[in-house]
Amino acid sequence: MALSHDPSRSEGSSSDWRAILGAPPVDVEARLALGIELRVRDGRGANPWASRPQRTATARDVAKGTGDILLGIRPLERSTATGAWVQGTATWDAVRRSPTQYGRERSRWFADLLSIARDTLLSGTAGDWLIVDLIESGLLWGHLRAAEGAGIPLVAAQKSTTVLLAERAEIGAAIRRGDDGGLVLRPEITLDGRVADPADVRVIGHSGVYEVVQHGSRLEVTLAEAAISEPVHALLGARSGLEVPAHEEAAFLRDAYPLLARRVAVRAVGRVELPTLPAPRAVLALSFLRGDTVRYAFEWDYPGFGRVPFPAGGEAVRDTAAEDLLRGRIRAVWTERHGEELAATGAFHDVAAAEFVTRTVPALETEGVTVAVSGRRKDYHELTGVPEITVSTVESSDPDWFDLGVLVKIDGRTIPFEPLFTALSKGRRKLLLVDGSYFSLNHRALDRLRELIEECGELDEWETGPRISRYQTDLWEEFEDLADEALPAVTWRATAEGLRQAESVPAVPVPSGLRAELRPYQKDGLDWLAFLWSHRLGGILADDMGLGKTLQLLALLMHAREEGERRPFLVVAPTSVLSTWRNEAARFVPSLRVHVRHSTQGPSLAEAVADADVVITSYAIARIDEAEYARVDWAGLILDEAQFVKNPATKLHRAVASFRADVTFAVTGTPMENSLSELWALLKLTAPGLFASARKFREQYIQPIEQGKVPENEEGGAYRQRRLEQLRRRIRPLLLRRTKEIVAPDLPAKQEQILEVELSSAHRALYDTVLQRERQKVLGLLEDLDRNRFIVFRSLTLMRMLSLAPGLVDPADAGIGSRKLDVLLERVVELQAEGHRALVFSQFTSFLDLAAERLDTARIPYAHLDGSTRHRQKVVDGFTAGEQPVFLISLKAGGFGLTLTEADYVFLLDPWWNPAAEAQAVDRTHRIGQESQVFVYRMIATGTIEEKVLDLQRRKARLFTAVLDDEALFAQSLSAEDIRGLFEG
Repeated sequence: MALSHDPSRSEGSSSDWRAILGAPPVDVEARLALGIELRVRDGRGANPWASRPQRTATARDVAKGTGDILLGIRPLERSTATGAWVQGTATWDAVRRSPTQYGRERSRWFADLLSIARDTLLSGTAGDWLIVDLIESGLLWGHLRAAEGAGIPLVAAQKSTTVLLAERAEIGAAIRRGDDGGLVLRPEITLDGRVADPADVRVIGHSGVYEVVQHGSRLEVTLAEAAISEPVHALLGARSGLEVPAHEEAAFLRDAYPLLARRVAVRAVGRVELPTLPAPRAVLALSFLRGDTVRYAFEWDYPGFGRVPFPAGGEAVRDTAAEDLLRGRIRAVWTERHGEELAATGAFHDVAAAEFVTRTVPALETEGVTVAVSGRRKDYHELTGVPEITVSTVESSDPDWFDLGVLVKIDGRTIPFEPLFTALSKGRRKLLLVDGSYFSLNHRALDRLRELIEECGELDEWETGPRISRYQTDLWEEFEDLADEALPAVTWRATAEGLRQAESVPAVPVPSGLRAELRPYQKDGLDWLAFLWSHRLGGILADDMGLGKTLQLLALLMHAREEGERRPFLVVAPTSVLSTWRNEAARFVPSLRVHVRHSTQGPSLAEAVADADVVITSYAIARIDEAEYARVDWAGLILDEAQFVKNPATKLHRAVASFRADVTFAVTGTPMENSLSELWALLKLTAPGLFASARKFREQYIQPIEQGKVPENEEGGAYRQRRLEQLRRRIRPLLLRRTKEIVAPDLPAKQEQILEVELSSAHRALYDTVLQRERQKVLGLLEDLDRNRFIVFRSLTLMRMLSLAPGLVDPADAGIGSRKLDVLLERVVELQAEGHRALVFSQFTSFLDLAAERLDTARIPYAHLDGSTRHRQKVVDGFTAGEQPVFLISLKAGGFGLTLTEADYVFLLDPWWNPAAEAQAVDRTHRIGQESQVFVYRMIATGTIEEKVLDLQRRKARLFTAVLDDEALFAQSLSAEDIRGLFEG
């Protein structure tokens, strides 16, 4: 490559190319050396903080031990006059800043040495001697060995001194018995195989030593690299040795000896026996965190020293052979359990955490690993049995396909279906329950269930989730055949014996503390309640919604108080109606002391009971504080909206059953919504001995009345009628029901109308296409309905939603619109103009959202209540205050606990399978207090599945009427014959 010529440069400057390329000048091949000098620092004077001067040490200083002997270093340059190594102008600053003068490589070497020294040294400016004794960095030794390659010799800066750099150094210790019987510990040092006198050796930081040996007037300095831990550093500092008194020997051998022996070789001399070094312990530190998270960390624990990291390391304290052996066993366990390389730290979550704690941790403990736990350790346990799956259906004379009960048991443990359903639908392979039990989902027994869920795809709002069967009973069901001898049944029948002589229900005076005028049927209700109370028997008050059941119960509480009862009554109700109970108690029985428990916070239950006649709480709080409520001796228990406890398999039902009360009254307008089994569940709480055996009740009543099953030698219709009449006779004394028709004079008129809505042509075409597809699928599944019930229900719900608005099923079809919403908007605009107000109900919150959009567009104010509403009472108060003419309500959120007599029109946008649910919705406005005629419109899309649902409603209503409403049987006064019906066989 040709170099361009710059005529401005001097032709005679031959050193220019050396400076440019970094080559040393021709006369500096050996002009720099590292000077090493023994220095002495004067001893401390009167002022310990005063600076102490240093000077060059002589052989005499070394021999006498004058001051502190130190080792200094600095750059030296060769004298051009004498050839000797002198300080000259070669200071630290000059050397590192003049690469042209001294050579780039040599300049960089001294600059790096200065950086290594100044990692530790805080003092010393350029030109000073640097004290090697204080340098901590282990990089020093490699740098010194590289000096020769850089053309930098290590030389003594003082005459009569020789400097050597040893290849290797070994440090050990010897322990012998002292003259006083104690121990004497002395260091043993070998430099390049030669034994050095510890008195001649000093330390350089924690990375090396230097030896100063005096030969007459000459001094020999040898530097050597050696790892020096803190105990070894202290031992070398006491060059004459350390003495351990005899009375401290045991403590030394236990605490200090292992620390030293882990770092250097220690030998016993004479009559000294050294103990075996304790082996390292593998420690697994477990941290239990919230959300089923377990963090872990492996460490080594060395007795007397403490914890060190688990990965292999170079610390002198470590017994690498022992670590490697145990680490290998730990890795084998880890690989077998987890199929992956061992990580020293990490975390496990959910099922993985449970498996780690129950499988891996015990296996590691077997291998000698010590487990240290922080946080609250959770008790995980694996269920390994074969899943037992029972799919139960609601058997009925009508084609009711719409309830699926899935019961899964493993090792006798009943698995909650909701988390099981979620885990299967998300394709998980294992499931962890809240109590710490977990199990594998990879089982043949669960495969079919998984397939059904996978076929369902995205469920969204289709409300197709299987429900646990209503027919499950609690633990007593295991002893059904012995139930007649169970304590609750025996106790109840003994109490009922007091009724044998009763001929009728006597009238009782209206309590003087009641601030209300009872209607005749309400006074009859008080008489009946007081009659049962006097005999300490419970019952079911099943009046229609809006007839004043709460008032009748408050009248009973006042009656009991005036009769001398001093124990408190407990009222359990849904959270949404607690305020109703409180307000009506304050209004009608102000002299009663009422305490409302909204939560577990605040005064204790014991404090509330001590100062209350009535305690009102929610079902949620009653279940959470079950043990507290069960300890109180209640005068009576009132279960409002008792349909909440119609399933005896739930924790809530079992909790309520555990409360001690003389009587239990269930209050509900719908004691039976779908099956007689619900009526049995309420009677189990209010009259536990009336039908003690669930199995017998199914055989004698449910099967013949609901399912038409009769013995071979019986005629079907007659047998069914006899069983129905017998059931009604048995329950009649304990159930009081008045319909609105019975008390019609006290209520305004109610007109109900089916409002048929024709689908648009585009909507009809889409509906018929989907119907044909779903029909083919469903018909192929009906042969095994028990297994395919879930898919069938999904198809039915799909068609219900499609009947309302295609956009609910597929947003791409939203443009088709909804004729139902068109009709609704027309009616609402007309009603608003006339000053009327309307309640609008739907099962589907997404359809209510579409209705809200239409009302927004029309600028019609509305209130909106569904399960996601946070400030429920505020929304209700806004409507009752007259702020909006329309109230959109989801059927589930507004089915009970609301009084909305401000409205006089009701629109049911879609029919529901259960007629009782619709009736409760209507009763939000058609109840005592309503002064206007009420108009109810059931909107039905013609030619759709909604017409089939309407037929199903009628069939279910007939069963309800046959048992409870036929001939107003349960509204009539009791006779002696009725009471004797309690004791029929």
